[in-house]
Amino acid sequence: MREFKKFKASTVLIHVLLLVLVVINLFPLYWMMTFSLKDNDEIFGGYLKDDSGAIIYDANEQKIPVERNMIGLPRTWRWNNYVRALNTGNMGRYFLNSLVVSALAILLTLLAAFMATYAMTRMVWKGRKMMNKFFMLGLTIPIHAALVPVFLILSRLKLLDTYTALVVPYAAFSLSMGILISIGFMGDIPYDLDEAAFLDGCNEWGTFGRIILPLMMPATATVGIYTFLQCWNELLFATIFVSKGQYVTLPVGVKQLVGQHTTDWGPVGAALAIATIPTMIVYVLLSRRIQEGFIAGAVKG
Repeated sequence: MREFKKFKASTVLIHVLLLVLVVINLFPLYWMMTFSLKDNDEIFGGYLKDDSGAIIYDANEQKIPVERNMIGLPRTWRWNNYVRALNTGNMGRYFLNSLVVSALAILLTLLAAFMATYAMTRMVWKGRKMMNKFFMLGLTIPIHAALVPVFLILSRLKLLDTYTALVVPYAAFSLSMGILISIGFMGDIPYDLDEAAFLDGCNEWGTFGRIILPLMMPATATVGIYTFLQCWNELLFATIFVSKGQYVTLPVGVKQLVGQHTTDWGPVGAALAIATIPTMIVYVLLSRRIQEGFIAGAVKG
C-alpha cells in the first residue's frame, strides 16, 4: 500500500510539473492573441475609444479613463485590428511572398538533399565519405555568419530583390540538416531493391525516381517541415536581400508596422498572430511526424 501511495504521489507531482510547463509555454500564445484584440489605450492605459478611434465621453462630458490591461482579456474585442493589419500593412501580399519563398525553398532542399544522399549512400565513388563530412560542416556555420559573402555573391549575380535572393540561401543552409535526416532513412532501404531495378533495366535516375523517392516519404515530411519553419521565421536575410515591396516577406512586413515615434500595437499584434497561424497549424497537425522522423533517422543512422 505504501508503494502504491508513493507511486500516486510521484505521478501527481509529475502531472503538476507538466501542467506548469504547459501553462508557461502557452502563455505567450495567449498573450499575443489577446494583445492583438486591444488598442494602445487599453494596453498602456488611457481613455475609452470606439472602433473608429474617437474618444467616448460620459454623461458629464468627461473622458472615460481606462486602466492598463496588458494580460487580461480585452474589454472591447477589436477584430478590426486584423482588417487594418491586412489592408494598411499589406499583410496579404507579404503572406503570399512568404508562402512562395518557403515552398520553393522546400522543393529545392528536398531535391538537392535526396540527390546528394543517394550519391553518398547508394553509389560507390572515391571521396564520398569526405563529401559527407563536408556537407555536415554546414551544421556548424550560423546562417547569419555568411551574410556578407552571400550578399556580395547575390549582388554580383544581380539577384537582389528577387525571390531567388531568399530561396537559394534558405535552401543552402537547410541542406545539411536535410542530408543528415535523409541518410538515416535512405541507408535503411535494402540494396536488393537497387539490384532488382538494375536487372529490370533501370539506370541510376530510374532507380532514384521510381524506387528510392517513393520510399523516402517519411523523410520528405520531416525535411520539408524543418525547412518551412526555418524559412518562415527568418528575418535578417529577408531584410538585407530584399527591399522592394513586391518581394517582402511576412517577418519584414510585421517589422515595418512598428513606427519610429508612435506605434499602434493592436494591428502589430494582429500581424504577429497572422504570421504565427501557419506555424501553429504545422505544429498541431504534423508535430508527431517531425518527432518520429528525427527519432527514426537517428536510430537508423
